[in-house]
Amino acid sequence: MYSVEEDKIKDECGVFGIYSNEGLEIAPLTYYGLYALQHRGQESAGIAVSDGDHIQVYKNMGLVCDVFDEGSLSKLTGRAAIGHVRYSTTGSNNHTNAQPLLSQFKLGSISIAHNGNLVNSDVIRELLVDAGCIFHTSVDTEVVLNLIARGANKGIENAVFDSIQAIKGSFAIVMLVKDKLIGVRDPNGIRPLCIGKLNNSYILCSESCALDAIGAEFIRDVNPGEIVIIDDSGIKSLNPGERTKCATCSFEYIYFARPDSIIDGIDVYEARFKAGKILYEECPVEADVVVGVPDSGMAAAAGYAEASGIPFDMGFIKNRYVGRSFIAPTQEMREKAVAIKLNPLKVNIQGKRVVLIDDSIIRGTTSRRLVDLLRKAGATEVHFRVSSPVVKYPCYFGIDMPYRKDLIGANSTIEEIRQEIGADSLQYISMEGLLNSFQRHHKFCLGCFNGEYPISTPIETLKERLER
Repeated sequence: MYSVEEDKIKDECGVFGIYSNEGLEIAPLTYYGLYALQHRGQESAGIAVSDGDHIQVYKNMGLVCDVFDEGSLSKLTGRAAIGHVRYSTTGSNNHTNAQPLLSQFKLGSISIAHNGNLVNSDVIRELLVDAGCIFHTSVDTEVVLNLIARGANKGIENAVFDSIQAIKGSFAIVMLVKDKLIGVRDPNGIRPLCIGKLNNSYILCSESCALDAIGAEFIRDVNPGEIVIIDDSGIKSLNPGERTKCATCSFEYIYFARPDSIIDGIDVYEARFKAGKILYEECPVEADVVVGVPDSGMAAAAGYAEASGIPFDMGFIKNRYVGRSFIAPTQEMREKAVAIKLNPLKVNIQGKRVVLIDDSIIRGTTSRRLVDLLRKAGATEVHFRVSSPVVKYPCYFGIDMPYRKDLIGANSTIEEIRQEIGADSLQYISMEGLLNSFQRHHKFCLGCFNGEYPISTPIETLKERLER
């Protein structure tokens, strides 16, 4: 099976939470918040709502607009809600694994939604099963849920506090108990989570664009390692353990996040635009037009054009009615798959030397097809420029990235990649150039480029266990 998005690493998940004591219709607000986060996951969507006594969950496979309608939203009434859009990074793609998850424990009901990936979930799951826990899903989110449930006799805040000390990896988590909304961000801040306010109601969400969607005010990002607790008394913060330096996933800025989001003080669009300018400074070329690969390559293409003085124009028309689940089961359809989603605009291409800007090259399959489409549209030259360094290593922290053997950058030189994709020239932004585009001094997770991760990977964790 071949996906149109095969040469793109897959988005992870998006989370949203709201707590209101002023009678807001929280289910529709959560719906619109999730709609704004749809780019982070397209396989399933769900909302859990608490009325102060009970929690109910509605979730299903599909896009937000397919899962919910007026009827389902009207039944979700309460004072607090959490929502989730999912792309399966761990666990299979089925209804059981859709989030939020709901469970009963000593203090009542708890619902949880999670973006990220726990590198020690298998170890903890094994220990919990040995202790008598029963798991109903294959997602690592349920590991957190069971850890909290086992510590419930200490009170919910202490149970969350202790559970967060046990897990390792990347996580932005929103939790709902009958009278509280709780948010947690991993100690390295790999996955984003921010706080907003609408009137006197508080919101937690993966990206600030979800706040804009419901007319809420951005307050701040949740700090790495911080636990945020929201209830009728307001908002309070716990910072368990030793705080580590922020190491936000660099691909949030390169590809995942919506360009109208701000994450850890960095404007996503500005970062991509700046990367394009730096890309020209490092990798200039004589050409007639600069085009970007929709959608994440467009800002960098605009930056490249401004720095170079080469006109920026639309090179591809994107068919927005082809979902990410579109597959091509036959060889003939595989050849046509990219053209179905992206079609070259010949009037802007024919007879011209083209600079094609994309955010990354993963396997090289789509890049090769795009170059071929431009040539068939009449481009005399195609110069490929990439606004991220060469992707050489897999991600273990919530991104569905291929094994290293499938990454073209891990197994080929830049010249070999150029030949494989059929471009006249190929160059990537440098690591220094990428960091300069962020214009910030805090650290970032760059593991997929240099193999250096902010925390131990699952392979390292397994090796440690075997050596004991």
